[in-house]
Amino acid sequence: MQVLNMIFYTAITLGVLIFIHELGHFLAAKLTGMRVDRFSIGFPPRAFGKKIGDTDYCISWVPLGGYVKIAGMIDESFDTEFMSSAPQFWEFRAKPMWARMLVISAGVVMNILLAVVIFWFITYTNGKVIKETTEIGAVINDTPAEKAGFQSGDRILTINGKPVTHWEEIENSIYTENLGNSIVFDVERGNHRISLISPPQEIKDLPEKPFGIIEAYTVPTIKAVESGMPAEKVGLQAGDVITAIDKKPMGYPQVVSLIKQHAGIPIVVQWKRGDALLAGTTTVTKEGRIGISIEGIYTGPIKRVQYSLLGALPQGVKKSWESVYLFYLTVNKIIAGKASIKDSFGGPIAIAQLATQSAGYGLASYLGFMALLSMSLAILNILPIPALDGGHLLMLILEKVFRREIPYKVKLVIQQAGFILLLAFMAFVIYNDISRF
Repeated sequence: MQVLNMIFYTAITLGVLIFIHELGHFLAAKLTGMRVDRFSIGFPPRAFGKKIGDTDYCISWVPLGGYVKIAGMIDESFDTEFMSSAPQFWEFRAKPMWARMLVISAGVVMNILLAVVIFWFITYTNGKVIKETTEIGAVINDTPAEKAGFQSGDRILTINGKPVTHWEEIENSIYTENLGNSIVFDVERGNHRISLISPPQEIKDLPEKPFGIIEAYTVPTIKAVESGMPAEKVGLQAGDVITAIDKKPMGYPQVVSLIKQHAGIPIVVQWKRGDALLAGTTTVTKEGRIGISIEGIYTGPIKRVQYSLLGALPQGVKKSWESVYLFYLTVNKIIAGKASIKDSFGGPIAIAQLATQSAGYGLASYLGFMALLSMSLAILNILPIPALDGGHLLMLILEKVFRREIPYKVKLVIQQAGFILLLAFMAFVIYNDISRF
């Protein structure tokens, strides 16, 4: 059943994203008077479909993307028949530069619009939850927050002189408004008001590394339990809240580090499931694991902000931009050698797992994942790599700059090389998926 769910959600997710992307190319081509010969989900060879008018709408055998075949253009079909005849008015090559650039970039634009619309819809229907606390529940070791002197129980009053009233204001102030600057915190500790300073050299790696404070009321909640591992044998389940280990009360994120410290040693785990308090003894593996993934779930006071239809739009745009920034941070880490390509990119199997997992958390979670994936698809496609939209766009720009057309035989070779490179990359990420599955 799990495999069927993964296949279903993968087909829906990738099918929607590919369709929307190719629909952008299709509509732009029609708008500018170009003839569309084929609208394909998947790469050649063609599997089945139906021709309506000039266009063959079909499904193709290689499920790694899709393409719109526009008359008079070198594309994924590698068709070269048009090269032996003079340009016709309905062909891509006969249209002005602005029209060709519009058609090439329209797929990326549609994926961006899809992400914005999804985030807009989620914000409008669900609103935004504000964590109404400025109290620190935990301080992570060896972080700027610990070095600045923060302690559990501190309540942040102002940041660089600006009052803060909830946790989102604290995060925005640290990670956005004051990024790269010295940060002065006015903090209430007990009955005293003190100032703590985090100098620029301590926070230069933000937001790649966390500042190191966890909001109060955040409890260590089990996100998943690995089959056959000690946690499953002792009876732990997803959704359980760990309250103590060896009778020592636990908060987030101390659970993982404490378990690692007891590698190969039995521990007594206490947890809460609903209103029931449970406990059991299990032995930590030699690698320092019991087979759980932990996330911090906030359980404190909240305020839900509802938006009007138009008021939710800026939030949708903001969320889309945040996903671009997240992509930038990932690439930056790879370039800096702080992360590997192997661990940073996932293929169809990873997408299947994440799509199914997000669907399990509800419609909003699943749509949010689809929006993030849509933005990732847009960013990847606009990269100046042959066979991608960015590669086509780069060739058009070069033709504009040098005022001469790149020979079609050269374009064909570039397209073929890019397609081989793309297939090699997909083989790499699929291999990574299988090795991690």
